[in-house]
Amino acid sequence: MVNWISSLPNMSAYGTPTYFIYLLIAILPLGIGLYFGKRFSWYEALISLVFLFLMFDGSNTTQMLSLIVYVIYQTCLVMWYYHYRQQKNASGVFYLLVFLSLLPIIIVKFTPAMVGHNSLLGFLGISYLTFRAAGTIIETRDGAVKELNWWKFIRFMVFMPTITSGPIDRYRRFSKDYRQVPSREKYLQLVEKGIKYLFIGFLYKFIIDYFFAQRWLPFAERMALSQGHHLSWWVVAVAYLYSCDLYFDFAGYSLFAVAISYFMGVETPMNFNLPFLSKNIKEFWNRWHMSLSFWFRDYIFMRFVFTATKKHWFKNRNVLSSVAYMINMITMGFWHGVTWYYILYGCLHGLALVVDDAWLRYKRKNLKGLKSTALTQNVARFITFNFVVFSFLIFSGFLNTLFFGGH
Repeated sequence: MVNWISSLPNMSAYGTPTYFIYLLIAILPLGIGLYFGKRFSWYEALISLVFLFLMFDGSNTTQMLSLIVYVIYQTCLVMWYYHYRQQKNASGVFYLLVFLSLLPIIIVKFTPAMVGHNSLLGFLGISYLTFRAAGTIIETRDGAVKELNWWKFIRFMVFMPTITSGPIDRYRRFSKDYRQVPSREKYLQLVEKGIKYLFIGFLYKFIIDYFFAQRWLPFAERMALSQGHHLSWWVVAVAYLYSCDLYFDFAGYSLFAVAISYFMGVETPMNFNLPFLSKNIKEFWNRWHMSLSFWFRDYIFMRFVFTATKKHWFKNRNVLSSVAYMINMITMGFWHGVTWYYILYGCLHGLALVVDDAWLRYKRKNLKGLKSTALTQNVARFITFNFVVFSFLIFSGFLNTLFFGGH
């Protein structure tokens, strides 16, 4: 059986126009049902299983097995804690369950650094599923999740449009959406938005990013490496081209996921909002990979600030917020992977948030006469954009290849 599955062709999510043709035909009955006020949950489950199978068959068979085991594991953890929380609320049990929920992704991220190869537990999308599962446990602790059963949780975990590329949804928001079938007028508005996002996604992913990813960036990387193991203007070109490649690729995938979700009657949150127009680094994180940024803000930054304030760990609130920023962003760096460039990337963004806060305090106190004009706003955008580009150069790992030959 496993050999047969391994021999099948693999169809990566949103990878080709053919994938979209099959997917749109498959979800058409769902759209017809929603138009008439009915949600065909059983048919949606069937379609999701079929397309998940197509994503993880062939060479990804091991990932399919890992996904199945992972979903069962997380479902058992979440359901056990949900029933436990109805009667008790011990902090130790809560922290243990969150740790156990995060344990698979910790193993997957640390394995390459420790043993030199990827973990067998890993599969495409494990990070997004981990955030969904851990977030549900946290929402349950807070009392935000009032009702939960194993089938609804699995449906949330493996919601097909967002499983491999996000955005990261919250159980409470998703279940409310799923429970309330949109009116015909509302659904037609979702379809209209979905069509728009689908075409913008095609423009980003298959047209604009084709030039960045397939033409310009590889050429700039070759030229930079040909100059030797030192910085050059070609490295600067790599920084800007990689930043554009990262944005158009990721934003394109996110728009596909949001569009298909809308067609299925679920308002999955947006992930990008013109991030390169941000006037400061805090605004950037409110516009870039927003579902991830808000997850870290709500479940790491805010909780650390709340706990530290409650226990009086810091006398100075500015010091508290600075420490919270650093913990938040360094954790995000480790989440991307245990390498020096991911961790440095997190440190830089943590420091940038600290400096931004300090600058705002200084400006309020000493520069009250400084007016915000189109010129000052554009200067702020220029500085923010170039800092982000520099940090993305580090994030890309290209400097690791340039200076150390990739080792």
